[in-house]
Formats: sequence, structure tokens, C-alpha cells
Amino acid sequence: MLAARLESSRRHEWPNVIEILWEFVVPEEKRKEFERHYSSAGTWARFFGASPAYRGTTLLAGEGNRYITCDRWASQQDYEEFRRTHAREYEMLDRRFEAVTLSERSLGIFELK
Repeated sequence: MLAARLESSRRHEWPNVIEILWEFVVPEEKRKEFERHYSSAGTWARFFGASPAYRGTTLLAGEGNRYITCDRWASQQDYEEFRRTHAREYEMLDRRFEAVTLSERSLGIFELK
């Protein structure tokens, strides 16, 4: 019940929000480092926070060292514009953190309904 109320208030607060989902598999010995960089207060979240259209990140931990990140943006256009204008920095961070993952896979971009 509480989750439904929170989700409803989020839809009113951010009516057109999108979520970008990524799946990662992380070596056991790199989990803490991965979590530090990919959490809601991590390196990626701080980088995205330069945009007023960024709405936050949720990090989900699953079985077998599997993680899902959910990055929320005001719109897909806002996200794509940020990626274009910050392409160099984005690529630098992406390369920097390759060492803390075994695999990375885009799950897609979803609109919050």
C-alpha cells in the first residue's frame, strides 16, 4: 500500500519520467567498489546530477552478483541531450569502471506510467 502511494506521488511529481535500465554482473571481490560507483549517491549519480533533468538512480542487487541500475530522467530527449553534451566525460567514466564488471547490458528505456 505504501509503495503504491509513493509511486503515485512520483508520477504526479514527474509526469513524463523515463527509466533507463542496465544489468551488470560483478566479480564478488568488486561488489563494494561497484556499489560505491553505481549507487544512488555514487559516481555516476553525481555525474548525472549536473543536469536538472536527472531524477535519480536506484541500484538493485540480485542473485549471482547481478545488479540492475534504474536511472530516472525527465525525458528521453533530456537524457540524450546530456549524453551528447557530456559524451567525452561519459565515455571516460564508462571505461574507468569496466574493471569492476564482468558484463554490462542495456535492458532499455521505459516510461513511468
